[in-house]
Amino acid sequence: MRRIDKLKAGKFPVDADLVRRLVASQFPAFAGLEPRGIAEDGWDNWTFRLGDDLKVRLPSAEGYAGQPVKEYRWLPILAPQLPLRVPAPVALGEPEHGYPWRWTIYEWIDDEPVRRESVPDLVAFAADLASFLNALHGLGASGGPPPGEHNFFRGGDVIEVYGEEARRSLAQVAQRIDLAGALSVLDAAERARFSERPCWLHGDVAVGNLLVRDGRLSSVIDFGSAAIGDPACDLVIAWLFFDGESRRTFRKAMMVDEACWARARAWALWKAALVLASGAPTHPQEFPPAEVIEAVVREHRTAGG
Repeated sequence: MRRIDKLKAGKFPVDADLVRRLVASQFPAFAGLEPRGIAEDGWDNWTFRLGDDLKVRLPSAEGYAGQPVKEYRWLPILAPQLPLRVPAPVALGEPEHGYPWRWTIYEWIDDEPVRRESVPDLVAFAADLASFLNALHGLGASGGPPPGEHNFFRGGDVIEVYGEEARRSLAQVAQRIDLAGALSVLDAAERARFSERPCWLHGDVAVGNLLVRDGRLSSVIDFGSAAIGDPACDLVIAWLFFDGESRRTFRKAMMVDEACWARARAWALWKAALVLASGAPTHPQEFPPAEVIEAVVREHRTAGG
């Protein structure tokens, strides 16, 4: 995400000089390492390389302030049980020098965010991602954090949390979409309430958080939205990034029922409608929100909705 877009949105401004001062005062062993910004930064955090082997992540707004402590607590427990590499926390920083929240130093993973042109076999990539998510969703969830403000209720009931906002957003773009079909997607999700045992979920399975090496999925990063709940929100990438055979492969490989898939369509619809109505920036590797809505509604109708 471009720095200028984040600043325009009111994110807390962080630069390399602030990172340098935070690291030097709290972690003197790393004081000689030079922080530098990265080309593909996320929305929730500011990310800086720190030397060759580390990175620093700092929440960009109050809503993300609880994520560093959660990741620092849980990633060392989850990582050994997962089939792909995930971030390894090194140190947890404190507010200082005008920066108001806790922040984290991690090991740097020297892989690249996924792009369609960097993945020669998108079907295999979809299968690899499904394998990772099945492993994550199958981990023991005792004591894990429930959905809440810390992760924008990812893993909660999509209709209870975002149903009204989704309907408002759809009304704003009614002339540009199949409104009746979109509302039917929400109705179907409301009938398909989550009633299974809560499981671990990532909460933000998006292209910027999926890293590749030699054309294959190698790492999954940014567990700031992780929680224990309904895994449906982890399936939205089916419409954001996959299509055709890769989407069919992802769906077939994911060990979820039709009710979960109906809720996943509602998650995808809510986010796409919100972005389309607001004109918010989107990732260039993801399908435009109007196309996401069209794909979700078309699939819903094909499923008999």
